[in-house]
Amino acid sequence: MTFIGSVRITGKKAFDRIRNEKVKQNLLQAIPFWVASLVTGLVAVVYARLFALAEKGTAYMLHTHAWLFFLVTPLCFLSAWWMVRQWAPYARGSGIPQVMAAIELATPKYNDKVNKLLSLRIIFVKVISSLIMAFGGGVIGREGPTIQVAGSVFRKINEWLPAWWPRISKRNMIMTGAAAGLAAAFNTPLGGIVFAVEELTRTHISYFKTALFTAVIIAGLTAQALLGPYLYLGYPDVSHLSGYIFLCVLLVAIPAGLSGSLMAKWILKLFRWKDSFRFTRQHVLYVAGCALLLASLAFFINERVLGSGKELMTTALFTQDKYNSWYMPLLRIVGPVFSFTAGASGGVFAPALSAGASIGATLSGWLHLSATDTNLLVLSGMVAFLTGVTRTPFTSAILVLEMTDRHNVIFHLMLAGMVASLVAMLVDKHSFYDHLKYQYMHELIKEEEAPGS
Repeated sequence: MTFIGSVRITGKKAFDRIRNEKVKQNLLQAIPFWVASLVTGLVAVVYARLFALAEKGTAYMLHTHAWLFFLVTPLCFLSAWWMVRQWAPYARGSGIPQVMAAIELATPKYNDKVNKLLSLRIIFVKVISSLIMAFGGGVIGREGPTIQVAGSVFRKINEWLPAWWPRISKRNMIMTGAAAGLAAAFNTPLGGIVFAVEELTRTHISYFKTALFTAVIIAGLTAQALLGPYLYLGYPDVSHLSGYIFLCVLLVAIPAGLSGSLMAKWILKLFRWKDSFRFTRQHVLYVAGCALLLASLAFFINERVLGSGKELMTTALFTQDKYNSWYMPLLRIVGPVFSFTAGASGGVFAPALSAGASIGATLSGWLHLSATDTNLLVLSGMVAFLTGVTRTPFTSAILVLEMTDRHNVIFHLMLAGMVASLVAMLVDKHSFYDHLKYQYMHELIKEEEAPGS
């Protein structure tokens, strides 16, 4: 009996030792996610404030010396493009396709390729180039760049871990960083999670769900602690909706979804055309031409063509000036085309949302809808246009839902996203980000296969 008792005691000690070791290992694996999430939240806040200052500089010039844009815009576009071209070519554009490509290439064989997509240099160039573009009136957003910055932060912290630290999946670290970056950029934690599931991951979420949820929460709380519990857009009134509003949602979702997909198609075609440029002066002329065209649109037609478009969204949602001129959606579509194809840093999330909002506001004016019905069509247009670009209807709907805290219209927004996703397939079966992801992967692998590489 004593022997049996001693065996039980010894077995219990062994079990406790194994359990303690497992708890210790889980804790050590969690710490890098916590640290990276905290850093991501801090960086996102600083970046957001700098971006807001750059846009304020744009607004100041518009209201004092608008003619300066014929000088400032080309200078900023060229400086931002040159910086990316010279120091970090894969810091160009949004940042989301780069993260998607990094996830695909996160293997020992292509580790050096991932370094070109996510690194400290990428963070520096991404932020500075996009700020220069924003100051020059570029129609770009900071949300996509924040995702690439966050992916870089998570990757570097993973690389800095000592050899004895428990192994952490590189792919999971990058995916979690991207989700945390989106959550911190928009203050939309659920949107960050849905984005990771719908857009980034091809593995089962159960493998890293705890890390994902924790990272999103920490990054979001860090941003909230410094910026306050703000909503990206505020609380638009969507009460007392008309009985036929679902039909109106369909009417705005179809053209918005098609427009988002067409805008992405035009950008990709211009990229392919630019690939035929053999001389630097051709790129310089193209970038300067885009800047001058954008400045001309702002000076001669409407200044609201400039910037990320957040002011356009808030004006439509919270003022009496709800309806747009017929040409405003065209301006908000052309603006990102000129800005994004220039080759500097800058995202399409916010410009896509503002383009969709302009379509919703324009159609509402044509249909003579009430203020609350108009607000819903503005939100539906935002979801639909973003879905047309990204092909992520649930992410788009959840993002707009969390930006406005209007849970009573969740079915309207999901309907807009699903319809937009279906009609966008008529233009292209693949998303804008998928095309760019494969382009970046092809470029990186081609570099390796080139003679002398």
